[in-house]
Amino acid sequence: MTDLSKGMARHIDHLVLPTGSLEAARARLSRLGFHLAPVGIHPFGTSNACIYLADGTFLEPLARSDESRAKAAAADGNLFVARDAAFRSQCGEDGFSAIAFGTEDAAADHAAFKHEGYSAGPMLEFSRDFVDASGRTDRASFLLAFAADPDAPDVFFFTCQRVATPNADRSGLERHPNGVQGLKTVVLAASEAGRFERFIRATSRAAINRRSNNRICLSAANAAIELVDDAELVRQFGATCGQQRGLQARAIVFVVGNLRATRSWLESHDVDCEAKLRRLIVPPAPGQGAIFVFEELS
Repeated sequence: MTDLSKGMARHIDHLVLPTGSLEAARARLSRLGFHLAPVGIHPFGTSNACIYLADGTFLEPLARSDESRAKAAAADGNLFVARDAAFRSQCGEDGFSAIAFGTEDAAADHAAFKHEGYSAGPMLEFSRDFVDASGRTDRASFLLAFAADPDAPDVFFFTCQRVATPNADRSGLERHPNGVQGLKTVVLAASEAGRFERFIRATSRAAINRRSNNRICLSAANAAIELVDDAELVRQFGATCGQQRGLQARAIVFVVGNLRATRSWLESHDVDCEAKLRRLIVPPAPGQGAIFVFEELS
């Protein structure tokens, strides 16, 4: 068996945040100081309103806009929709369900995931229309390869190959009133932090740069991935562990230019936040399925 952690670390492309309503997500995330893109409609019953960051990553608030089409797609083997439905059934409508890594060869990733024992099932190829901030449309096409650990049914990873990329100017969407410049860390939690280390290293190819009894810090190509246990989740974020089934995606740490300015925005928009460990922590809320953390660029 090969070790997928060998080779260049993958870069995080985007994070999937299920929501019961894109309208609720837009209201909540706008209140937090993010600009959201126009609605994008998938051909398999889901839709999104993405938040693009200046570092090239993005958040994907994801709703089920056509339930009958989504169910038909899942029955036909569409893993993206099937995993989304399973997550909502267990964890509720709002959450943090997946990490997508960028790739130039999703087919090779799929073969490697199968060899490694982490393939979640068949690949997915699809296209959808893209609308930029000015209303100009283009066509985007993608190829996805999925990885999952059977002991972690509430989170999955996939690689995303852009087969056709829209020629669109996103710069206006990447400047956010809250001062967010990019993604710093994705936090995953499990009752035993080391239990899923191999799965994370194999799928992300991230190298370990720090380890303790309750925290493993890994370096993807463009951001960190932290694997923490329940006690560390409480220490860092004051979060309850909830009903965990293995591994869960729990928090997103953003880089901001000026933490005072970010706090001023949040407080002026009546967003509850806590200053802790030189960070601002915003707990999940309807339309915001993960803990959001804002940290000043050091």
